[in-house]
Amino acid sequence: MENIRFVIITGLSGAGKSQAMRSFEDLGYFCIDNLPPMLIPKFAELAAQSEGKINRIALVSDIRGGEFFTSLLEALQALEDIGFDYEILFLESDQDVLIRRFKETRRRHPLASLGSILEGIKEETNRLAMIRSKADKIIDTTALTPQQLKEEITSLYAPDSEQENILITLVAFGFKYGVPLDADLVFDVRFLPNPHYVEHLRPLTGNNEEVKEYVWKWTITHKFFQKLVDMIQFLVPCYIKEGKPQLVIAIGCTGGKHRSVSMVNELGKILSGKNYRVIKEYRDIDKA
Repeated sequence: MENIRFVIITGLSGAGKSQAMRSFEDLGYFCIDNLPPMLIPKFAELAAQSEGKINRIALVSDIRGGEFFTSLLEALQALEDIGFDYEILFLESDQDVLIRRFKETRRRHPLASLGSILEGIKEETNRLAMIRSKADKIIDTTALTPQQLKEEITSLYAPDSEQENILITLVAFGFKYGVPLDADLVFDVRFLPNPHYVEHLRPLTGNNEEVKEYVWKWTITHKFFQKLVDMIQFLVPCYIKEGKPQLVIAIGCTGGKHRSVSMVNELGKILSGKNYRVIKEYRDIDKA
């Protein structure tokens, strides 16, 4: 199935599979945690019949599945029999680091009933040896922070076009109605000359040419906008490097109809010209 990327995440308990799953979610993958192996071929068939609606999949299958996990090799063979391509990402870490992580989180190792944490880790390593030998990519998380693991997964599994592309939502809003709760960055443009006090502009919005001309005829508007653009162009690559998939930039004036709308429109043009994905939202434009 050439149009579907199907990643099976497995590996040692405590090696970072939960963090890996969150990273795949941020990349837009359809994610399933701890799916019984016997259901993997069925799910693959459903994805193939989704007409492209499900084209990137990441699922975790590990020792938590108990006796069900032993059928993972059979499930992989079933995928191969129907011609379904898949990739295996195997996560591991040094024993002393795994022991420390379990102690710090006070979690119980899935095989701890066999003895100590160390004995559980050794038994799990033996049981996973065959799966590890089939892995397309092995990541040792011993010295990796969660952010570094996310960056590694992004570099391996994000399409090139999305590694450098972040979804930027520009929100024009009115402070009188409250600041958007999901905003990452908030800018206040209430210091700019207000079209509301020009009678023939009052019923219009920042999407009207007359309002745009009024907002942009002032020197202070151009000075502020240049500083705003410089800051945004500096910050966005930093957010991309951090692995942030979405950025919400809110620009507010008093009512959210004139100045903020005009500012969002111009900033949207600049960012779209840089090949970023941009969504514009005029939250309060229709309010009295």
